[in-house]
Order: sequence, then C-alpha cells, then structure tokens
Amino acid sequence: QVQLVESGGGLVQPGGSLRLSCAASGGTFSLYVMGWYRQAPGKERELVASITSSSNTNYADSVKGRFTISRDNTKNTVYLQMNSLEPDDTAVYYCNAVYLWRDYWGQGTQVTVSS
Repeated sequence: QVQLVESGGGLVQPGGSLRLSCAASGGTFSLYVMGWYRQAPGKERELVASITSSSNTNYADSVKGRFTISRDNTKNTVYLQMNSLEPDDTAVYYCNAVYLWRDYWGQGTQVTVSS
C-alpha cells in the first residue's frame, strides 16, 4: 500500500515562490513514477510535472521554465518548486504515484496566488 501526503501549499503573491512536498510511504519509493497534478475550480485535473525512477522529467507547457520537479529517494519525497507564480496557478495540487501498474493519490494541498 502506498500513502502520499502533500504539504507546502498556501497563499502567495504573484511573482512569488512556493515549494510543495509529497512524502510517500509503502512499497519501494525509488521505483515509483511520481507526478504533480492540479485542479482549478471548474477545470479538469491536469498534469503539471512528472518524474520517473531515473529522474527523467516532463512539464506542462504552462509551467516550463518556472516549475521544477525533483525527488529525494533517501527521504521518500518528491518536490515541486514553483517560481514566478501567476494567478492562473491557483489550484489544488495533488501528488501522484504509479507503482506496479497502479495509481495512488494524495489528498491535495491548496495553492492560491493573489495580491
């Protein structure tokens, strides 16, 4: 069983930064494919960034150059560093893991970008 817990969300002004963390337990973390998704009110959930077990990364076009996904296998944690935040980044951000062909989700953390 894989369990994911997000943290680090909050209120930030446009142009500011936040770092989200997702702590995982269960299974073998180094074998997980990890991702960050977000869902804004009235919108579909979308993939923001992903990282494979070999640290190959992928980003949505809307966040390229601003967000960075990383993982620390010694801490069983994946991070999303978010810089130059914009109001359109406001959403609930969810951590996702794929392990042994199954999907696991955290409960989400709210990010609000507003002046």
